[in-house]
Amino acid sequence: MKLLRFGAAGQERPGVLDAEGRIRDLSAHVDDIAGAVLTAEGLARVRALDITSLPVVEGEVRLAACVGRIGKFVCIGLNYRDHAAESGMAIPAEPVVFNKWTSAVCGPNDDVVQPRGSDRLDWEVELGVVIGKAGAYIQEADALDHVAGYCVVHDVSERSFQFDRGGTWDKGKGCDTFGPTGPWLVTADEVPDIANARLWLEVDGERHQDGTTADMIFTVPQIIAHLSKFMSLQPGDVISTGTPAGVGLGLKPPRYLQPGNEIRLGIEGLGEQRQRVVATT
Repeated sequence: MKLLRFGAAGQERPGVLDAEGRIRDLSAHVDDIAGAVLTAEGLARVRALDITSLPVVEGEVRLAACVGRIGKFVCIGLNYRDHAAESGMAIPAEPVVFNKWTSAVCGPNDDVVQPRGSDRLDWEVELGVVIGKAGAYIQEADALDHVAGYCVVHDVSERSFQFDRGGTWDKGKGCDTFGPTGPWLVTADEVPDIANARLWLEVDGERHQDGTTADMIFTVPQIIAHLSKFMSLQPGDVISTGTPAGVGLGLKPPRYLQPGNEIRLGIEGLGEQRQRVVATT
């Protein structure tokens, strides 16, 4: 299934994409694409519905982040060998963990707002993993049993905030609109080969990132097992798993986003995002 959320900010409703690519309204059956709905039992109840009987959502609607009420938004840095090389950093011995604040989450086609004081706004297309089964100290062999599905995440980053202001990376990663998520959550049963998915990103029609998850240093099961040593994972948590080479920081000379830039990105089988960069008002 392709689950999604639609509607104005603060008024989002749950939906599902039908076989013809139309949005069907799920709000008579679930309150949101969140929490218990993402467990195996919750997803089974949605699958049991006659999708063709659900109301079709007519006209143009805003797509919201595909997961509601995200509990934790955990990210992995330097997880592609080519990206570590272009950043001038060593291959990490274990996953590099940082966070995005949930206030960064926005819809897949919402504007990216350049924060005040920003001069090195950068792009990163990433595979998002959505947890559907709670657990701690998860074994790598069992890790995929804890996945509800996958989505596209844009890990928007402000490099000056990230590297030049002291402390951890988090403040360069968690500004408002720095976490476009979606367009939809594709359930794990429809993604048989997540270890070899193509992901790409373009700025103003010029392709900068074009990679595959096969180049990850740490695989999805390894990441889940590692994180679960330090925190319990809960249904609705989102893990963003790193980006391939081609970010603005790695270009020679570096190139950063400016108001007016148009960004398009996607992952094979998981959909596309489109954003426009705007200045803070």
